Amino acid sequence: MTQAQQVDDAVPKDSVKEPRSVGVVLLALMIAMLLAMLDNMIVGTAMPTIVGELGGLNHLSWVVASYTLATAASTPIWGKLGDMYGRKGSFLTSIVIFLIGSALSGMSQNMGELIGFRAVQGLGAGGLMVGVMAIIGDLVPPRDRGKYMGMMSGVMAAAMIGGPLVGGAITDHLGWRWSFYINIPLGIVALLAISAVLHLPKKRAEGRIDYLGAVLLTIGITAIVLVTTWGGSEYAWSSGVIVGLAAAGVLALVTFLVVQTKAAEPIVPLHIFRSRNFTLTSVIGFITGFVMFGATLFLPLYQQAVQGASATNSGLLLLPMLLSMMAVSLVAGRFTTSTGKYKVFPIAGTLLMIVGLVLLAQMDTETSRFVSGLDMAVLGAGMGCLMQITMLVAQNSVDMKDIGVASSTTTLFRTLGSSFGVAIMGAVFNSQVKDEMAQRAGTLGSKIAEKSTQLDAHSLGKLPALARDAYQHAVTAGTHAAFLLGAVVAVLALLGALFVKETPLRGLGAKSPEPVEPGKSAEPPKPAEGADGDTARHAKAVAEAV
Repeated sequence: MTQAQQVDDAVPKDSVKEPRSVGVVLLALMIAMLLAMLDNMIVGTAMPTIVGELGGLNHLSWVVASYTLATAASTPIWGKLGDMYGRKGSFLTSIVIFLIGSALSGMSQNMGELIGFRAVQGLGAGGLMVGVMAIIGDLVPPRDRGKYMGMMSGVMAAAMIGGPLVGGAITDHLGWRWSFYINIPLGIVALLAISAVLHLPKKRAEGRIDYLGAVLLTIGITAIVLVTTWGGSEYAWSSGVIVGLAAAGVLALVTFLVVQTKAAEPIVPLHIFRSRNFTLTSVIGFITGFVMFGATLFLPLYQQAVQGASATNSGLLLLPMLLSMMAVSLVAGRFTTSTGKYKVFPIAGTLLMIVGLVLLAQMDTETSRFVSGLDMAVLGAGMGCLMQITMLVAQNSVDMKDIGVASSTTTLFRTLGSSFGVAIMGAVFNSQVKDEMAQRAGTLGSKIAEKSTQLDAHSLGKLPALARDAYQHAVTAGTHAAFLLGAVVAVLALLGALFVKETPLRGLGAKSPEPVEPGKSAEPPKPAEGADGDTARHAKAVAEAV
């Protein structure tokens, strides 16, 4: 009997597969995921009230931007910290930082304080997203991971559906400060549950964290996100500020790549990109973020301007897309768990995403809510196939020691994709609206478009009939162009999906099917019951963790 089999036999199979405490841990992880996703949705609804009390309208965008920047910049660092020093400690720390940021944000007395404390929140949120995925990667083998990641997609969809409604109710009845305070009881529950039940082994890395790489990556990500946030809105795309930020971002990221080749403990080990599946799923994740956040931005605009929905109802009208995404994600997770097959989902997901975007691009001023709902459901089904399967494949493509950086890198690509999607699709949308307004309403249309290309229902109702009709056609033209652009970008994701390799998912005792360390040859995957020493120790660690 081999050492691996002895270890396997020493661990009861039922306790390895799903100890009772795993359910408690997963519930806590779902709460943490809810915190990270729900916060921006709730705060967005409270923004008008916040500005009314604190003032600082000119700095309003920074309330969101500071959180987004801090989240994006800290995501890779949290992943590396978990790999080096232990997942549990870094995850608990991120929860504490997030709760401190929430409490301080709720106590803010001016817009400057709120922006700063939102950045603190964002630092913690970066660790929440990565920690959830990486801990699932530690506890659950890839073969069984699909159903749990499907559940996480359900939490994300629930946050997108319920966030605006909860935010509105909290702001109306408790005040905007409770938009931040509401995080505290939920966070404490997650903190206590993780502290009491999760017992992952502590780690002590021999090398030191790559601080130079962390600084360069932070500068690069910050510059790129600011370019996508400010370009075409705060500053012209050709302005010195945008060009300078773009140059600084590219220079920082190129220098970062050079530093990563020499660092003892790189923030993003470049060898993980030697796995074809990891690289392809990172690209697919980027494009999924590009499409998803662009769609959730422009669909409500269309519904309010053309279909006459209120701000609240426009959020509810996204239900076909979000419910479809949630249902398909759960089905995809269950199917992957039961069969071990997954390549069908990247291909089907990208195809459905392209079809959904093309259908949405055909909407006009006469399109009914029922028809647009069906089109959104198609798009949602495509995203449901991709949301967590890409993370699953990415984690399955690297060694266990790199699960944290694999999770954080995949998350970062999706985050950057969303920033680019909002910026590029937004630029196309705004350009089409201005052109159409000038063509249909002449000088008056140009003046309205120059003032704002995104009017709410109240402002729209004040326009003369000619201008209102022109604006509705302009929004239709803008969404048509934006969704067609999204469909073209999604074709790249489809091409990537076609080249994803159907590598067997590791069970409790299967070795990484795609070793990425240089100089080591790939070994054929072994069945779950024939574990080698390394993965048998992983199985035992899972049993002991809870």
